Amino acid sequence: MSFFKVNHNCNGCLACVQNCPAGALSYRDEGNKRTLMHNMSLCARCGNCWRICPQKAVEFEGILKGQWDEVTTMELVHCMVCGEPLYTDGFRRTMDGKLDYEPANLCPLHKKTFSLDAWRHLAFDEKAVRRNAV
Repeated sequence: MSFFKVNHNCNGCLACVQNCPAGALSYRDEGNKRTLMHNMSLCARCGNCWRICPQKAVEFEGILKGQWDEVTTMELVHCMVCGEPLYTDGFRRTMDGKLDYEPANLCPLHKKTFSLDAWRHLAFDEKAVRRNAV
């Protein structure tokens, strides 16, 4: 998606291209057609193209809004207690190959609770073992 747009007032004078300090604007003449081009990765968002255009053809608002483009969507793994999103399934698969155990799908809050329960269980079992050994 291009954020740099020109309206029907553009007459192809190239004032914007010639005055772009970042070199983010260019053009291509092929046959009977002139094509204006914009490279967002070079654009400094300075607005010079908008200010310099004698035809008021540059619509700079799209660049200023700073919209978000969706680039990918992934499945999430959720806390098995409260359902809060934890990480993506792809991240889980990556970590599965690096860990020698399978971590429980728990958010930080429930991980703390889980750890305390595990310690309580361990402490209870040790007391039972000591009682039975006597």
